[in-house]
Amino acid sequence: MGESVVVLLCGITGSGKTVLAKALADKGFHRLSVDEEVFRRHGRYGIDYPHDTYFDKERPVVDDIRNQLAGHIAADHNVVLDHGLWLRRDRDAWREFIESAGGRVRLVYLPVEKTELLRRLDERNQREDANALTLSPEALDDFFARFDPPAPDEHAIVYTGGDPAVVLE
Repeated sequence: MGESVVVLLCGITGSGKTVLAKALADKGFHRLSVDEEVFRRHGRYGIDYPHDTYFDKERPVVDDIRNQLAGHIAADHNVVLDHGLWLRRDRDAWREFIESAGGRVRLVYLPVEKTELLRRLDERNQREDANALTLSPEALDDFFARFDPPAPDEHAIVYTGGDPAVVLE
């Protein structure tokens, strides 16, 4: 029996998590996306439901994804979790869950400057897919205020673009 590698992605909205997750899926990882499942069940954030109800809608999705992840780990599949993991306590909880299930965690941090995020989000605001998110600059300020960058003891791999295989080394 092998050991599943579970890549946890950490970054603000628009940092490139989904792009990296899809690239890892192309390399054989099973991709689990919280945002896409929330979209499938409830529609667009801030359009089909109010912003302030997101976490109520997200909670059961996260529980379902956690159950799917347990199945993938039991089957020795490599997985990438396409989810922001903004808070240290959330990253710690996922790490504990994965390791107790027999998986190995690779935490990947995608830092991006605010000006670049604003540019990316302006482009995304024009789309209507699951990964499009209508955000104002003020909302982005709030996101930055609530985000906990990984601490040194989390041993995060910093990914700023390029070959996605570097996060697996």
